[in-house]
Parts: sequence; structure tokens; C-alpha cells
Amino acid sequence: AFASQALKRLPNGVKCALAGGVFSSSEIDRRLGKIREEMTQGGLDAVLLTSYQNINYFSGFLYCSFGRPYGMVITHDAATTVSANIDYGQPHRRSFGEVGNLVYTDWQKDNYFRAVRELLVGDREGKSIKVGFEQDFMTLERLNKLKNFVPEAKENLVDVGEATMLMRMIKSPEEIVLIEHGARVADIGGYACVEALGEGVSEHEIALHSTGTMVKEIAETFPDVELMDTWTWFQSGAENTDGAHNPVTTRKVQDGDILSLNCFPMIAGYYTALERTLFLNHCNKEQLRVWEANVEVHEKGIELIKPGARCGDIAKELNDIFAKHNLLEYRTFGYGHSFGTLSHYYGREAALELREDIDTILEPGMVISMEPMVTLPLSHAAAGGYREHDILVIEEKGARNITKFPYGPEHNIIKK
Repeated sequence: AFASQALKRLPNGVKCALAGGVFSSSEIDRRLGKIREEMTQGGLDAVLLTSYQNINYFSGFLYCSFGRPYGMVITHDAATTVSANIDYGQPHRRSFGEVGNLVYTDWQKDNYFRAVRELLVGDREGKSIKVGFEQDFMTLERLNKLKNFVPEAKENLVDVGEATMLMRMIKSPEEIVLIEHGARVADIGGYACVEALGEGVSEHEIALHSTGTMVKEIAETFPDVELMDTWTWFQSGAENTDGAHNPVTTRKVQDGDILSLNCFPMIAGYYTALERTLFLNHCNKEQLRVWEANVEVHEKGIELIKPGARCGDIAKELNDIFAKHNLLEYRTFGYGHSFGTLSHYYGREAALELREDIDTILEPGMVISMEPMVTLPLSHAAAGGYREHDILVIEEKGARNITKFPYGPEHNIIKK
């Protein structure tokens, strides 16, 4: 009996009173209502979600894969997460409200797909069904297995990845409140970095102090959230600051170093960020010139972010400022991106980025960063990476900057 047990229900403990520890029942009802409207318009019988971001968004459950597949099946009258037996009752407790949970065991290969089949097909065995899935979060191997286990949908699989991304791009009032808290926590993390900063202090010691400070603030503000994924990147010196996503090292900060402060609170799977250029004690004239030019771009970008603006047009106008300063060739990525249920390993809302190839029009409810960066090579007198980062909420008549940590040479040449 043990070896043949493929699926089980494990309602172990009380469900979380708020989705993800933060969102109301009406908020999750709104989201499920939106995807069911999409299903009705597309003639879909069910949707299979597999990404971290969508399962979290529609259920409040943020899974830990560790190499195992997870899912969420939404029909017109039910919603159920699919999780591995190793998690026992935690996915049930975090699958909010009406959302059920079905557990699969490791005792037989592909029990995950047996769970998916049970939820997708139900009493429609042998009848053709139309199913939505996330094309950008389904490997070819798993797609083939889905077709083998659910032949009823083999010829009627439709991508819903882009449609769900577009839903998530417009934030609700509850989401905006959460993101505002995240920005506040990121500012606290930034001040913690400055507090720990000093000549001879290693990057990892500064980052640990910042991360610990942010986690404590999140725990005090949101006692029902799961504390996971908050992190800090603090890079020092021209080489370590050259990339925006360079990991923390044991390098010790030196007098006159260019520094890159990056604080990332994660609350209920929602990402926020603070990023700043700093120097310890002093910088040279060429470093100051490059830094001030990047600040000029940053401030102009904040001014350009407003409802009705086209993402690509903002990028092109900011390019002109960098070109004026002979710095355009040193750009390393776009000027900003969306916020929401995302992290460094999931959830990018690619249609809302400030890049030349993005035609999205900004509208109220969107949340986006302004974060210009240039990197000068080690052969240059201003070698290193320069970046500022603020978060803006698009409103009816403009955009509201929710980042409060100061930027630029006036504030961030730290004397110690």
C-alpha cells in the first residue's frame, strides 16, 4: 500500500489568515476572478500554472522546488496547488482560502503528472479539453510528459504566460501598500550598510548586517509572513562593482573605494530594491564627473516616468544624455523594470522594462524603477560601476517616488 500511494491530502494545521501573510481574501478572489475571465474568453477548461510567480500570485504559496516540479490547477469552480510530499502540510497552510492542495509522493516516477491529470481531467476522461499552461516555465521534457499523461489536452494546449504577466503588471492598492513597505525596509537596509561600512570591513560582513536588519523589520511589520529570500549585495572597488548582479565577496573595503549598495527585501514573494553608488571618504575628479552624469540621467528618468509615456521613448531620451557625456557606450542594461511577485530567480515582467525595444505605455497601477548604470573598465580613471535606483508608483496624474534613501555625491561620499 505504501509503495502504491501516489497522491494524498495533508490538511495539517490551520490555513494562514492572510494570503502570503499579507493579502486579504478579496484580493485573492479578485485575482482568481481575473484569470477565470481570461479562461472564459479563451474557451479554456482549466489552467496549469507552474512558475513561482504565478502560483504565489494566485494562491499565496511560494514553493521551494529543490529539483521537484510544482503546480497549480485552476478550473472554473476550483483551484488547487500541487506540491511534493517532502513539504507535508506547509503548502496546504499557505494555499489561501478556497485554494486546495494535492500532494504527490516520490514512491513512483511521475506522480506529479498523475496529480495534474486528476485535477485537469476529473470526470471528463476521454473528452477533449482545452488547457492553458506557461510556455516560458515548462521544459520540453515536462511538456511531453503533460501531453502523455493528459492526452485529452494534447491538441489544445494554449500559452497563458504572457496573459498572466500582463495581469500582474497592474498592481492593486493592496499590492502597492506592500511594495511601499518593501521600499521602506530597503531604505533601512541601506542605512544598515552605511552603519557597518568602514575601512577594512569585508563586503560580506556589511551585507550580513544589512540583511539581518531588514529581516527583523519585515518580521515586526508582517508577523504572518514566511521569512525567506531577503538579501544584500554590497560590492567594493572598481572590479567588484562592474556588474549589477555581482555576488558578495570577502574583499575588505579600502579608503577611496567606489561602493555599490544593493538591498533587496522579499515580502510574501514580492521584491523591492534600493541601489546606490557610494565612495568611502573621497573620489577623484573623473569619478565625480561620471557619477554626476549618471545622477543627471537618473533625475531626468524620474521626471519622464508618468502615465502615457512609452517605455522605449524614455530609454532613447536618456541615451541622449549619456551620449552628451561620452558615456553611452558604457551602459550595461535597461533603465528600469517592473516590481511585484518576482525575485532574482523568478517572475520578470518583461513587458514593463525601460528599454529601447519595449513599446508598453505606462499607466496607473504600474510600479517601475529608474536605475541607470554605466561601468567604466579598469583602464579608465573612473573605473567601476555607477548606479542609482528608485521605485516609482504610476498614478493618475504622475508618478510617486517611494524610495527615500538619498543619492549622489552630496550625500554618499561616506566619511569614516
